[in-house]
Amino acid sequence: MTTPAHRMSRALALPLALALGAGALTACSSGEGSGSGSGGDADSGGALKIALLLPESKTTRYESFDRPLFEAAVKAECADCEVVYNNADQDATKQQQQFESAVTEGADVIVLDAVDGKAAASLVSSAKGQDIPVIAYDRFVAGSDYYVSFDNQKVGELQGQALLDAMKEDGKTSGDIVMINGAPTDANAADFKKGAHSVIDKSDYTVAAEYDTPDWSPDKAQSWMEGQLSKVKGDLVGVYAANDGTAGGAIAALKGGGVDPLPPVTGQDAELAAIQRVVTGDQRMTIYKAIKPEAEDAAKAAIALGNGEKPEAEDEKEGVPATLLDPVVVSKDNIKDTVVKDGFYKVEDICAGSVATACASAGLK
Repeated sequence: MTTPAHRMSRALALPLALALGAGALTACSSGEGSGSGSGGDADSGGALKIALLLPESKTTRYESFDRPLFEAAVKAECADCEVVYNNADQDATKQQQQFESAVTEGADVIVLDAVDGKAAASLVSSAKGQDIPVIAYDRFVAGSDYYVSFDNQKVGELQGQALLDAMKEDGKTSGDIVMINGAPTDANAADFKKGAHSVIDKSDYTVAAEYDTPDWSPDKAQSWMEGQLSKVKGDLVGVYAANDGTAGGAIAALKGGGVDPLPPVTGQDAELAAIQRVVTGDQRMTIYKAIKPEAEDAAKAAIALGNGEKPEAEDEKEGVPATLLDPVVVSKDNIKDTVVKDGFYKVEDICAGSVATACASAGLK
């Protein structure tokens, strides 16, 4: 692995490599959340400096779960290892600057949850040229040394099937669906979309309108849904929303537009607000992706790669060794057996305030 002297030489070389890469931007240290230590000598078994770069903070999972779980898992495996953390706030340029800063500050491994997966491929290539392994965390980036996520096409399939089942339960055997997909820059969003279409397109329902939501923005999802109501309101029987944020935006638009009763709406990430909407019936389902094993797997892989070892991987994606975990559908019937059982949320958190009555009806105590 790298010595401190090697880190200095690669730090000086990286800006030139990035400038020669496709779409490279001017290098600039973000300074946000950056560590100042020089790290240890990984060749002699010393401490590692691990950079964790997460994409955004609008989705509550990253700050509330991914970051603390990853940091705890690293500490448990390597007490002397240092985690340097940054969040890009859904800004690909900012994330590139954070990536470059991680290299110049001597990161031994970079764990990257990319804002723009395609653009990040040039960063990965440049880092590998400096002997810095990169783990694609949650979102795939071509050329990475390792990838840990969930079977994202299966996520879309589960969402699509849950939507079909819910519409049939409501007695709707045909009618219009709108699809609110994820960010066009997120490779995972393309997998969710593909998986959902593979189920919905075989059904008797019609996709009347479809939208790829920039930045996964709930506000943009809401605005788009509001604009569709005059066109689809009469025949609307279901809404495919790729995650809980866009689901919340869609539900706000439906309620604001006087749609009553609400059609089934899907989601993903098992955010607390979404679980509460599932309890009250505003949102029909969400996808629970157990973040703890994902973060722990990434931590172990980072330490292994930092020490010149190969992490264990049973799968692969586009030639990249991968671990793909199983997503789980959460509905009103299995909240207690999923997110509560795993300690993701406590019943008292879910059932706070106005949700208490609905919780009692759902048997959540």
